[in-house]
Order: sequence, then C-alpha cells, then structure tokens
Amino acid sequence: MRFLRIMMPVVLAAGAVCGQDKAPDKPAAAEPTPDYDAVIIPVKTLTGDSFDRLVKLLSVFDARLRSDDKLRVIVVYAPKDMVDKMRKVVAALDQPGSEAAIGRNIDMTLTFLKCSTKAPAQPILPADLEPVARQLRAATQYKDIELLDTVPLHLQEGKDTQESLRLPSGTPGNPATGQIQIHPEGVTLKDQGRYVRFSNLRFNFRIPSGTPPNVQYMDVGFTTSGDFLEGQKTVLGKVSGVDDDSAIFVVVALKVLD
Repeated sequence: MRFLRIMMPVVLAAGAVCGQDKAPDKPAAAEPTPDYDAVIIPVKTLTGDSFDRLVKLLSVFDARLRSDDKLRVIVVYAPKDMVDKMRKVVAALDQPGSEAAIGRNIDMTLTFLKCSTKAPAQPILPADLEPVARQLRAATQYKDIELLDTVPLHLQEGKDTQESLRLPSGTPGNPATGQIQIHPEGVTLKDQGRYVRFSNLRFNFRIPSGTPPNVQYMDVGFTTSGDFLEGQKTVLGKVSGVDDDSAIFVVVALKVLD
C-alpha cells in the first residue's frame, strides 16, 4: 500500500508533463472563396422583346441575375471576373442589328398626303383617313387634302430597311421620287399597348418643277425618331417645296406580327 501511495503522484506528474509537450492542433485551412460582386449593368439600346432575348442569352453564365425591362437594367451577383465577361457580352449585343436586336416582324403602311392652302376641292379620301384630314385642317393652314400614294413595308425589329418610291406628283413624265430609310429599334409593351421604337425614320424626296425641257429638281425631306403606337395613325412632319401652296405629310400605321 505504501508503494502505491508513492507511485501515483509520479504517474500523474508524468502525464502532466506529457500534456505540456504536445503541440495544439492547427485548424484546417479554409477553402478560398471567389470574390463576389453585385453590379448593375445598364442596357442602353435594346427594349421589349430584344431586352428579353439579351437576358436569356446571359443565362449561359453561372451567375445570379435579375432584370427589369422598364428600368432597362440587369442586376448581377457573381465573381468579378465573370461580371467583367458579362459586361462585354452586354456591350456587344446592346447594339442595333445584333443577334439580340433582330426579332419580330412588323407591317408598316406609309400614306402620303398632298395638302394645299387653296380652296378645298373636296377630294374623296378613304374613311380611315378622314379623321387625319380633319386634324390637319384644324391644326394647319392646309384645307385641300389629297391622297398621293400608300406604300406598304415589311420590317424586322433590329434591321435597317430602305425603299425607293415614285409619287404621282410633279410634272408630266417627271414624277416625284423618294428614298426611305427606316430602323425599327425594338418592340415594347406599355400601358396603352405595344409600341415600336424607331431610332431612324428618314424621308428624302426629289420633286420636279417647271415644264420640259426646263425642268428643275428640288431635294427636300426630313428625319425623325420616336415610339409609335400599334394600331394608331401618326402624322409625321411636313415636306415643303412641292409648290408655293402645298406640302406633303406622311402618315404612319403599324402592326406587330406575333
């Protein structure tokens, strides 16, 4: 018994010494995590269906993203290097004529009205143009309104369209001619309905005057842009220079094909 009483402290002491010599365990090294960033990428050109196609194309990236076609922004949460790549894709596709921009087909009708300040000749107009004629008579000095021509066009969202035309105006054997350049930027939905946004609508006319052989030509036209409501007739600015008392107005009507 005495032997046991002597040895126990020695064993305990040795255990204490061994515990002091043992190095503490090191924590396991943490796995490196990507440096994530939350950014807002603005979309400057594409709208409506074109905007939706752009967002769909960005789904190839393994990133969290949200989009708003009214604010025209894409919010991305992803590693910084991936965000940089997504910015480059947006910059490349957010352009007229890009893969994302080309989309819906659009039927467009251009109606050319010759308006004069002379006494009304009471020409017969199609019923759908009578409201347009009344507005022109009320808002301008032109009272005699005559239908010159109607030109149907087939457009595609995101693509340039050019068209040449001849108007039944001018001098015998020398009709007025025109060149049309149109770029429908995108189709978008608003409270009133679907709109087509045009970044460019350019009309150039070459109008003859005088009698052969003394025929002279006058180059006139105008350029505009904007959003045009489907199913509504929109009157564009006049083209002066037909003669001293007349001008040409262009009426636009649109239908988006589903």
